[in-house]
Amino acid sequence: MENNQMQNQQMNAKAVPPQMNHGGHEMFDVHEVLSGAINTMNTYTMLNEHISDPELRDILERQKTFMQEEYNITLECFKTGQPPSKPTQSYKMKQNNQFTYGLTAAQPQKPMQAPAEINDEAISLSMLSAVKASAPAKAGAALETTNPVVRRVLADSIPNCIEMAYEISLYQNKHGYYQVPQLAAQDMMQMQEGYAPAVLQSNNPPFH
Repeated sequence: MENNQMQNQQMNAKAVPPQMNHGGHEMFDVHEVLSGAINTMNTYTMLNEHISDPELRDILERQKTFMQEEYNITLECFKTGQPPSKPTQSYKMKQNNQFTYGLTAAQPQKPMQAPAEINDEAISLSMLSAVKASAPAKAGAALETTNPVVRRVLADSIPNCIEMAYEISLYQNKHGYYQVPQLAAQDMMQMQEGYAPAVLQSNNPPFH
């Protein structure tokens, strides 16, 4: 009886076409990823006309173009269940990785009262929020995905979200929109020294 059940399960598994090789949780989570990607690209489109700084516009346009390619790749393998026609790419930012640390006096943050108050600081913050929201959504979807191709595409796209967010935060920091506080040097040192390396053990059994 058990053997028959196992054979039936194996036959049913083989009968599933590639485009249907998705679990229920996967369908809902990938739906959220694709919808979120569209919302992020729409947000970028709406923000573009309000940008004053050419550098910020360059970041927005490069990131949006990359998002469109990544969206198409994800959609393709989600629909077919097979490897996409082109591999997932790695986003490359133009910013250097030098942060300015410390806090300086600034005006308190408050909500805008009118569209005329939209500026590059608010735009870059909206971009950063949208990109940062994509990373946990893709990670959650990848953890629920049964299709190996879709899982790999989602997993490979997470570092791109991180890189884009890092690029935007560097831009914000350079222009004073994003300040990075630091702990006192003594406190940092104490926290860094609060951990020790793991003791590596040999996989070979000891000789007797």
